[in-house]
Amino acid sequence: MNYQDILVSNEEGIVTLTLNRPDQLNAVNSSIMHSLYSFFTEDYKSIEGFKGVIITGSGEKAFAAGADIKEFLAVADDSIPFVKKGHNTYFAIENFHKPVIAVIKGYALGGGLELALACHMRLVNPKTKISFPEVNLGLIPGYGGTQRMSQLIGKARAMELMMTTDMIDANQAVQYGVCNRVVEDDEIMPTAKKMIAKIASKGPVAVKHIIKTINAAFDESKNGFDIELQAFADLMQTKDFEEGVKAFMEKRKAHFIGE
Repeated sequence: MNYQDILVSNEEGIVTLTLNRPDQLNAVNSSIMHSLYSFFTEDYKSIEGFKGVIITGSGEKAFAAGADIKEFLAVADDSIPFVKKGHNTYFAIENFHKPVIAVIKGYALGGGLELALACHMRLVNPKTKISFPEVNLGLIPGYGGTQRMSQLIGKARAMELMMTTDMIDANQAVQYGVCNRVVEDDEIMPTAKKMIAKIASKGPVAVKHIIKTINAAFDESKNGFDIELQAFADLMQTKDFEEGVKAFMEKRKAHFIGE
């Protein structure tokens, strides 16, 4: 995998995707969007022993300071296909079958914050600040931000953040439920990797279904309870379930095979 604006590293199946446009504070452009879509829909299949993904930004100033406004100007007369690509990419991340953790250091703004919201979990450093500044440009968050932020923090707070464009800091982000925890700089990446390694030790088919069923709770076109019921029934027919129960009875660690 060789992407133009994303650096890729692989440590024992834990893949880190680093947005690499430090001069533009890692603003999300078409190149980044295309690379993310390629990775989460196809390229990941070539990774052996794959456990999960960390998305972060290069440098210490920003995870991603918004989208590339210059590109917005270029597509103003035909914007729906452009924005739809962002929706499809972020849905691919949100519905990915392995854990995806955003490691946020510094600013996560606009389209960059929307990218973080599409991830399953978010870790922030003490300097993190998040905001939706779109109304300052006469716009709204367009990559799913109005929906995902409302799901996380509720209607009233989402309205306030998006209409005032106020920034909230790391502690507020955790308090509001936007992010999982605040972690110091020297521990934030190791913490994310430990989380993914821990999840990888569990039943992989069950983890996949957890992602699917929780996401269904926020999809008005689906009945999350029915999906949970079917997922539970399906899992009881797997070899991983047999192994998990056997390991529990034998008081040993389970060795899951993902079947």
